[in-house]
Amino acid sequence: MALRAGDLNLDEGYLTCIGKGDKQRMVPLGHEAADWVRRYIRDGRPALLRKKQSPWLFVNARDGGPLSRVGFWKVLKEYGIKAGISRDLSPHVLRHSFATHLLERGADLRMIQLMLGHADLSTTQIYTHVLEARLRVAYDKFHPRK
Repeated sequence: MALRAGDLNLDEGYLTCIGKGDKQRMVPLGHEAADWVRRYIRDGRPALLRKKQSPWLFVNARDGGPLSRVGFWKVLKEYGIKAGISRDLSPHVLRHSFATHLLERGADLRMIQLMLGHADLSTTQIYTHVLEARLRVAYDKFHPRK
């Protein structure tokens, strides 16, 4: 979560981040997500910082430092409860959902591999099995065999 404001290009719709193995990744950001980030920068971040300065985009309210992985998990869990999501939410669930949604909308498997930082394409191909299973359920529902 240690993104700096300079890592974000809201107008072009992407962000860059450093992931596992110190690899830089470029991640697409849709219009709606960019609008929510703008709203956070305008309203949420200043309220958390309370006139303190911080180079970090997502900050903790305690000292303006970067939002930690555990801090993000707590925020995610709280919003999940407020939204009535009964399933446990975690950063891993978001990562899985991110990859699955990209694949469902026609993203290239190699691009998903790069965004997720998978060293081997076979790790990313797991998501194709999820998509195939969803398609099978939809097909069986709307085209039942007698």
